[in-house]
Amino acid sequence: MDCRTSGYNSPANIVAGPKLMNHKQTTSGYKTDTLYAKSRKSVAPFEFDQQVADVFQDMISRSVPGYALTLKLIGQIAAEYSQTSSSCFDLGCSLGASALKLQQYAAKDCNVIGIDNSSAMIDKCQQQLTALGLADQITLRCEDINKAAIANASIVVLNYTLQFIEKSARQPLLNKIYQGMLKGGVLLLSEKVSHPHSETEKLLTELHLNYKRQQGYSEMEIAQKRSSLEYVLIAETQQQHLDRISSAGFGRATIINKALNFTTFMATKT
Repeated sequence: MDCRTSGYNSPANIVAGPKLMNHKQTTSGYKTDTLYAKSRKSVAPFEFDQQVADVFQDMISRSVPGYALTLKLIGQIAAEYSQTSSSCFDLGCSLGASALKLQQYAAKDCNVIGIDNSSAMIDKCQQQLTALGLADQITLRCEDINKAAIANASIVVLNYTLQFIEKSARQPLLNKIYQGMLKGGVLLLSEKVSHPHSETEKLLTELHLNYKRQQGYSEMEIAQKRSSLEYVLIAETQQQHLDRISSAGFGRATIINKALNFTTFMATKT
């Protein structure tokens, strides 16, 4: 497959949820994230490459508070709002955790589609689906979600994906999703958000850093990971996301999950 490995379409999608651990332990038998455990002379921009794919399950479980609940909510909403014979999309599917929830809970004859531009993520996701006996239940496409066709959709999930896309491309993407949705279709958008007030932003950032420390990450790991993400993950405020969702045509958006500066929005096409 001709796929870039920059990975701006690869969000935080895994099966396991956050839990306290020592950094030498693994999550459900997966490789431990030690990518930033050694000092580097220079820290390259973060990419969803093979090294990240190999430890991604552990990485995300120890980095995103509230993520396990987000996955559970995806399943609940798929069960309630997916429409028979429609398509359910996991955009920026990484290792396919959201796609798995859609496959498990969506209505009869739904076509579950996972799209990501990281070949490393898609390949590993395909291996995991094969191991689970679900390779024929979820369609994986290695492509840029900005160029991907969205049609007949009753559920579209963007789980920590939009923040890795150029700002100028975010509104066109949501517009395309809205246009490709069935009436009654649901958008689930999860993002790391920034706060417009500097003191509140500082507090939330420090609480998140403490969360990572509790998961076993060292100060060096935290600092080097932050440096790698500095110009790659561009967070926006809650209001900016709400305004964009509204501009795309969706009805009122509701915040259904929030943990520190990580937020999940739900919006419906009426």
